[in-house]
Amino acid sequence: MPPSPAEISVYDGLHLAAWRGDLPALRQAVAAGGGLEARDGQGRTALHVAAHARQREAMRELAKAGADPRALDGRAYDAITIAAVADDIETMRTALAIGGDPRAITSPYQGTALIAAAHLGHDGVVRELIAAGAPLDHVNNLGWTALIEAVILGNGGPRHVETVKALVAAGARRDLADREGTTPLEHARRRGYAAMVALLQ
Repeated sequence: MPPSPAEISVYDGLHLAAWRGDLPALRQAVAAGGGLEARDGQGRTALHVAAHARQREAMRELAKAGADPRALDGRAYDAITIAAVADDIETMRTALAIGGDPRAITSPYQGTALIAAAHLGHDGVVRELIAAGAPLDHVNNLGWTALIEAVILGNGGPRHVETVKALVAAGARRDLADREGTTPLEHARRRGYAAMVALLQ
């Protein structure tokens, strides 16, 4: 979740500069010893806050100063997953460029940014993460892969279909079933998602 208005209202120093994308204030806070890994009430570092705010230059500046690009917030999200959930390709590219790991295990579900993006049908993000080397067949603690989530948590619409198409084309395993033994193809059939069925057969 991005910072709420109430949370933002009490930000100061590095977190406030990151949210605003105020690079002079950010540099001043760093020089004054502002903790690069200091956390807000939800465990967000200034880099997480910058990612939520789409302040990409602030992200680069923080990484240059030594902020951990792979840090996890209080819900175990990193900057890549934050951007993936927001359907923000440019911020995700920045998170990757500064050293984020597309293979990282994130979220309370022990998933990946790819699974999160597939769930939401963020097909452009999915393609970017595949190109960056995200694991195609990681299974989260619900027993689901990115391909399964694209089917069962999607709406069968064009962006979820494109997500399935991208995953299948990249070599995601179509035979990996959920804990009940149901494959992505069977889930698509049960839901009447004809376009997905055609891709998964």
